[in-house]
Amino acid sequence: MEVAVDRSLCEANEVCIGFAPAVFELNDDEELRIAHPSVPESEVERVSQAIAACPKNALFIVE
Repeated sequence: MEVAVDRSLCEANEVCIGFAPAVFELNDDEELRIAHPSVPESEVERVSQAIAACPKNALFIVE
């Protein structure tokens, strides 16, 4: 599973970080950074929850 962010939609409100802090983080400019675009198996459930919970639908799975 790979995850990506649509930067035109993302408001960096940190909901995804709350679900999967090992995968998502904010950079020094307060922009969302995906630390692990290829999601480790142990984080798949958390990342799926983060995608579903994103208030701007800015996260998506890369096929």
